[in-house]
Amino acid sequence: MCVGSTCVRAAVLRSWEQPVTITASSSSSAVRRGGCLCGAVRFEVPDAPEAPHLCSCPHCQKLSGGPVMSWVSFPVAGLVWTGREPVWFYTYAQETRRGRCPECGSQLCAQDDGAAGIAFTFSALDDSSDLVPAFQSYAHDAVLWLRPVTDTRPTAAAGS
Repeated sequence: MCVGSTCVRAAVLRSWEQPVTITASSSSSAVRRGGCLCGAVRFEVPDAPEAPHLCSCPHCQKLSGGPVMSWVSFPVAGLVWTGREPVWFYTYAQETRRGRCPECGSQLCAQDDGAAGIAFTFSALDDSSDLVPAFQSYAHDAVLWLRPVTDTRPTAAAGS
């Protein structure tokens, strides 16, 4: 699959395989940078964050060891791995894969097969201080002792 100057090899990956990604820098100079705890995995994405949110799905809870994970999406076009690439594994068979550092194990990102975007955890970004979760997915699976995020996304009626 190619979007602009970025090509991603779409393939069915097993938990021990890594994707082959060929990237080119975005024409925009505004980028966000991030990486894992140990610094082995580093990346840059175009500074175009979309859908900052918390997720309380059972997979995020188990993977994070906490009640929620914080996610924000960026376009795959312009993604550049500046350090090692993450190790990928599927959490939803043939649908959604997660990326983690092969050295320190940090959970970094998630991507649906064929998607034009990639989601990174807030914690994977060097600076996420301007990001505020706009909603909480799988709020029905949230722990009872943590107040859910109020959905602040614009409604269709508000946009009319």
